[in-house]
Amino acid sequence: MPDTHTHTHPAPPASRSLRLGVAGPVGTGKSSLIALVCRELAAELQLGVITNDIYTDEDARFLRSAGVLDPERIRAVETGACPHTAIRDDVTANLLAVEDLEEDFAPLDVVLVESGGDNLTATFSPALVDAQIFVLDVAGGGDVARKGGPGIGRADLLVVNKTDLAPYVGVDVPQMVADATAARDGRPVLALSRHDEASVEALKDWVRLMLAAHRAGAHVPQDPGPMAPHFHADEEHPAGGFVHTH
Repeated sequence: MPDTHTHTHPAPPASRSLRLGVAGPVGTGKSSLIALVCRELAAELQLGVITNDIYTDEDARFLRSAGVLDPERIRAVETGACPHTAIRDDVTANLLAVEDLEEDFAPLDVVLVESGGDNLTATFSPALVDAQIFVLDVAGGGDVARKGGPGIGRADLLVVNKTDLAPYVGVDVPQMVADATAARDGRPVLALSRHDEASVEALKDWVRLMLAAHRAGAHVPQDPGPMAPHFHADEEHPAGGFVHTH
């Protein structure tokens, strides 16, 4: 994978789980992707999940109701603030939740940390996760991938999700994947549908490879770079919302 940054992050202890962040805009299927990973790999790996929402534990409740893991292995963080803050600026609440989960169910192989859905600028701090998946979906538009952004450009894996919906929304999936690959300078892009066995196998293989690299100390957490200013809707604001920077 191309890397133009100098990194000083120490390799994580080999005994610690791989902490895998999942980010992306609202509705792209982050929770469903995590459910898929858990459903497919729970018999093979020891897994845990941390979800993030501003004022609710809805994503955690969705995953528990899906029956993909022991409910105690799925824990919610209610950030009470901008979703970006809790995964990048002040990761304390998430880091404590991950460490508690690792202690309670040791040894865990992978802990998946789901970002609260926001927009294209959301990225995880490398102090919180070892690797990042950024999720787009075809229903969001075929042009989204080429618009770029830190998550699209530098996440360890970009997933173009819900490809089975492409005929219904008029999206050319190969073109969307080509645009994404160009925006990522050749970094991995996966066109995924939970109904497509080959793409599901590819996702599982990627998780296995990332876990192996983590255990070998061969993977260095990437910092996708600073987030761009982004808009937050607010019904009480005169302009309907405000632009926010970190």
